[in-house]
Amino acid sequence: MNDTIILFGHAFQLAHLVAGAGIAALVLLVIIALQLSGFIRSRRDETFLADERARDLDARINEMHNLQAQMTGRMQTVAEIFGTRQNDLARFVAERLEGLQHRVGQNLESSAQQTVTHLSSLNERLALIDAAQKNLSELTSHVVGLKDVLANKQARGAFGQGRMEAIVRDGLPMNAYQFQPTLANGKRPDCLVSLPGDAPLVIDAKFPLEGISAFRDAQDVEAKKRAIQRVRNDVGIHIRDIADKYLIPGETQNMALLFVPSESVYADLHEHFDDLVQRANRARVVIVSPSLLTMAIQLVQSLVRDARMREEAQTIQTEVRRMLDDVGRLRDRVEKLDTHFRQAQDDIGQIRISAEKVTRRGDAITTLEFEG
Repeated sequence: MNDTIILFGHAFQLAHLVAGAGIAALVLLVIIALQLSGFIRSRRDETFLADERARDLDARINEMHNLQAQMTGRMQTVAEIFGTRQNDLARFVAERLEGLQHRVGQNLESSAQQTVTHLSSLNERLALIDAAQKNLSELTSHVVGLKDVLANKQARGAFGQGRMEAIVRDGLPMNAYQFQPTLANGKRPDCLVSLPGDAPLVIDAKFPLEGISAFRDAQDVEAKKRAIQRVRNDVGIHIRDIADKYLIPGETQNMALLFVPSESVYADLHEHFDDLVQRANRARVVIVSPSLLTMAIQLVQSLVRDARMREEAQTIQTEVRRMLDDVGRLRDRVEKLDTHFRQAQDDIGQIRISAEKVTRRGDAITTLEFEG
């Protein structure tokens, strides 16, 4: 037992080693016993927890069954309510669809009527468009004819004269104007318009258009200059001729009208030849377009109408004075007749008094008694 054992370079007694091994085994057994006791307690705790969990799970399962039963009842109630609501919804949708179909039918009928109306209106407008197109075609042919007319000097003069005469005829009575009259100096203006209480107004319609046409057709600067010079010469000479021939003191007005048969020519004069317009004004010759001549004729028409109104007013005043004289004589006669009536009434009153006296006397005589 006293043997010595060498381990790891150290010498140990065998008895010591055996005792150490026994102690180590005992400690190991104690440790194993403690671990087994802890394991048993943990297993017991786990078993308890498992039982608790099982009981909790059973309670939850029962609660879920109860909730499922309640949910089933509620689902049945919801199904019943949904079925009722579905029927109501179906009925409501049917009513709405019926009303919508009715309104759609009415709208379709109204739309059909409006469509028919619009189509008829469209047909009328198409007819108007066709008529306007025909008129436009006729106007185009007339414009072509007018261009041919204006290309001829004599025809152009007749055209200006005719347009001026049409404006004058449309605006004035027949006794208020004369065409191609003869003045005291032997000259014959195109038109002479009578003004109430004053000398007549001369209108000339022979405006020279050749220079204006050349001015419009000029393609280069030199041609335009020649055309401008021609316009100034022709129009200036014509203005001087009008002032010399037609402005006669005491016989005509101290101004005359130079009629331009085109608004565009009138615009060109004022735009490019303002010096000619000013020269005409200084010569007491007023250049007028068709619209301005129409306004002047309307003014003369107003003067004629006012003069006629004054004449008629004088006639009315004369007749009223005569009527007042007749009324005065009638008043005198009525007063005389009233005097005769009063005298007759007085005479009748006297006669009535006399008759009453005679009646009283007769009554007194008839009441007298005579002795027999």
